[in-house]
Amino acid sequence: MPACDVAVIGGGIIGLSSALALLGRGHRVCIVDRSTEADRASDMNAGAFAFSDIEPLATPGIMRKAPKWLLDPLGPLSVPPAYALKIAPWMLRFWRASRPDRYEAAVAAQSSLMHLSQAALERQISEADGQALFRRDGQLQLYEGARAFTASLAGWELRRRHGVRFNLLESPEAIAEIQPGLDRRFTHAGYTPDWINTCDPSRWLTRLRTVVAARGAAFEQASVQRLLPQGDAIEIETTGAPLLAGRVVVAAGAWSHHLAASLGDRIPLETERGYNTTLPDSAFDIKTHLTFPAHGFVVTRIGDGIRVGGAVELGGLTLPPTYRRADILLDKAKRFLPGLNGQGGRRWMGFRPSLPDSLPVIDCSPRDRRVVYAFGHGHLGLTQSAGTAELVAALVADTPPPFDLHAFSANRFQRAHP
Repeated sequence: MPACDVAVIGGGIIGLSSALALLGRGHRVCIVDRSTEADRASDMNAGAFAFSDIEPLATPGIMRKAPKWLLDPLGPLSVPPAYALKIAPWMLRFWRASRPDRYEAAVAAQSSLMHLSQAALERQISEADGQALFRRDGQLQLYEGARAFTASLAGWELRRRHGVRFNLLESPEAIAEIQPGLDRRFTHAGYTPDWINTCDPSRWLTRLRTVVAARGAAFEQASVQRLLPQGDAIEIETTGAPLLAGRVVVAAGAWSHHLAASLGDRIPLETERGYNTTLPDSAFDIKTHLTFPAHGFVVTRIGDGIRVGGAVELGGLTLPPTYRRADILLDKAKRFLPGLNGQGGRRWMGFRPSLPDSLPVIDCSPRDRRVVYAFGHGHLGLTQSAGTAELVAALVADTPPPFDLHAFSANRFQRAHP
């Protein structure tokens, strides 16, 4: 007999959210995670639920910009030279995903998942009694001059078509009414009032962990090596004793493709290495989430402190961190927010699981439908966690999802490309 109905591999935000949704449908759930330390991407991100971010990284024309970025080892998008050859097949798929037809399909799919996730988050907050752990202060995307602002308008029109509310601001004075203290180089902005942040992603994760434990979920600390389908169960081979489960959800973030490969599913998952610095309280009076799109980073409140972070370094799981990236982001933040106290910060680097088309895999394994994949959300894992969890519960129960999941299929990269 299986030890549990459903084993969820991964104790981060996707895994815990999925466990909560599965418990709500009456399943016996076991969560298997290699670590209990609160220092993973789910704990240390910027805390943003970026429901307005429906545009993938692979936009039409991106490859004209990419060489300039990639040649700057400290730019907003970079590949360390030691990793360039290994990531070349992924970059080819990234280029294919930027073609206009695939880009439009990715935007539509992302928008559907965002709408579901926004509604699902409200259900999740209510279920976990987590209202006190959230801020609803909106977000400012900031632009230096009219030229940069004009170039952004197509993106804002895209958001408008997909139901995102926003206001466009065209003077430093209008910006200062929402966020005082910014350098006057920022002359234009877009403000999204429905943007939500958790006060602290680590505290929200702890709340979810407490709730799923109280509802009967078991926790097993183990490093999972591979999945072995058996006649009436899935055997989960670990560094300790093997586990048995009737169904398995793979939500192991940047390590998930290794488990998929043990079943024979080849999924081109790569790692966005994100950097940040968390400053102590009194660093700056942040009124809203601040995004600097031309520089690839954000500034946001975390607890009583400030977190400065972002950028995309496609560098895998084994190269040492380049903490100078975090230092450069902090230096920029001090220029952009002249009153920011940059002393006493703690630097961090984490792994974001990323697929070439910026869409996660949310699907049953083509090799064994008892295994459900839920990974590859890039920098949107927190944002899409509650919606992904509801889709996972539907897949486990073999009930129709609220929209077509074709764009999130596990084998979409195996199809023939022109």
